[in-house]
Amino acid sequence: MKNDKARETAARRSPRDLHPNLPAQITPSSEPPTKPRMPGEAEAETPACKPEEKAAEPDEVPNPEPSQAEAVPEPAGGETVTEPREPASEEPSPGPPAVSKPPPPSKDLPSCPLLLTVEDVTDSSVTVSWEPPESLGRLGIKGYMLEYCLEGASEWVPASAQPMMVTQHTLRNLAIGNKLFLRVAAVSPEGAGPAAVLDQPVHIKEFIEAPKIRVPRYLRQTYIRKVGEVINLQIPFQGKPKPQVSWTHNGRALDTQRVNVRNGEQDSILFIRSAQRIDSGHYELSVRLEDLEAKAAIDILVIERPGPPKSIKLLDVWGFNAALEWTPPGDTGNTELLGYTVQKADQKTGQWFTVFERCHRTTCTVSDLIIGNSYSFRVFSENQCGLSATAPVTAELAHIQKADTVSKREGVPERDFSEAPKFTHPLADHTTTPGYSTQLFCSVRATPKPKIIWMKNKMDIQGNPKYRALSEHGVCSLEIRKPSPFDAGVYTCKAVNALGEASVDCRLDVKGEGFSEE
Repeated sequence: MKNDKARETAARRSPRDLHPNLPAQITPSSEPPTKPRMPGEAEAETPACKPEEKAAEPDEVPNPEPSQAEAVPEPAGGETVTEPREPASEEPSPGPPAVSKPPPPSKDLPSCPLLLTVEDVTDSSVTVSWEPPESLGRLGIKGYMLEYCLEGASEWVPASAQPMMVTQHTLRNLAIGNKLFLRVAAVSPEGAGPAAVLDQPVHIKEFIEAPKIRVPRYLRQTYIRKVGEVINLQIPFQGKPKPQVSWTHNGRALDTQRVNVRNGEQDSILFIRSAQRIDSGHYELSVRLEDLEAKAAIDILVIERPGPPKSIKLLDVWGFNAALEWTPPGDTGNTELLGYTVQKADQKTGQWFTVFERCHRTTCTVSDLIIGNSYSFRVFSENQCGLSATAPVTAELAHIQKADTVSKREGVPERDFSEAPKFTHPLADHTTTPGYSTQLFCSVRATPKPKIIWMKNKMDIQGNPKYRALSEHGVCSLEIRKPSPFDAGVYTCKAVNALGEASVDCRLDVKGEGFSEE
């Protein structure tokens, strides 16, 4: 250490200081003086990201050439006149880095970032990430500077104008086919530290995404439409670059006169303006990208109302019942039948009423028919679209005849139920209030039915609007509407038939003050 300091001191001295006996501005030799490199200067030039490299020994460093400021024309007599050298720290050097002013120590600069990695590469972007450096430097860091260089070029282009504080960045809008070298360095207030560089360039090439079809849920089972309706199917798919899309119907190419197809970047649309039964079948969508292919199958069923049963026949009629039989229709409407609807009509009214709905068999028995009427029957076919447009009608009528139930027993005499009138419940005396209607009741038994006569004080009151007489099932009643004291008296009910007559009496009293009509 003492020898190094001595040599450094000697290097900073002027020739006169070393040789005081010489005249001023005269060097002891015509050769320019050599200046040894300081140990500190060798360490400052060593990269910070490679601390394992040792600084070169001072003896191995070549002597720097004398600067133009030191050389002067040689005077007569062979002596070289030089200007006295000032310290290097006070005079800048336009050539290589000045040795008199060493760069900042390595502890002021951060080390190189760690683990520079490519996270993602697409056909137009690349994403890289890195970890902070082990050493942040004495003053810390104010960000990172990411740069890229195209393969074959010598210029590094910064990814951003200012240092970024994040440890991940995405370069966008890159051209397909480019190869990029990437490096990142930590930046401190004193400057940028050593950069971490990717070993291999990043190749920006067209990204291939395997084709995939996403069939909607409602198309994963048979898709049913009615004749004349619109079919509009939108099937999304994936694939990059844009794949080739094709459709087939039952293994053959589509009929372009009936079916329209529009293929987009991410979906394919199958459109039929007016569906017909010939459009039913198995459709297959194929998405192909080079050697990769994805397929999806869609089943479409176009249906309509079924045809009517071929015929209907009346098999038998007994009691209140009629048996029918019919044959299935020739056209089921391109789908299975849900059943048959049976209707009946009375010849008197001609109105049709449904007897059975969705009957699955081709025979049935119609019951609860009315005696004495004649009936016609018809049958409709039914599927998902509804009932058939027409229905066959039975050629014969079903006549429901009245059965002969009269029976006579021989040897048994018939009993004569004829009877003269006899009151089983007499009239009862009654008291009422003026202005309030009242009724008189009694019951009589007689065969044949007797004639009922009402009297007041032995005088016939039939036809008088003040009284209303009723007789039903042997119960006789007389209603006296708003009686007055004048209506008091003896009332008689008399029953008369061919076998005799009978009568009952009662007294009616009208007492008290009734309401008066103004």
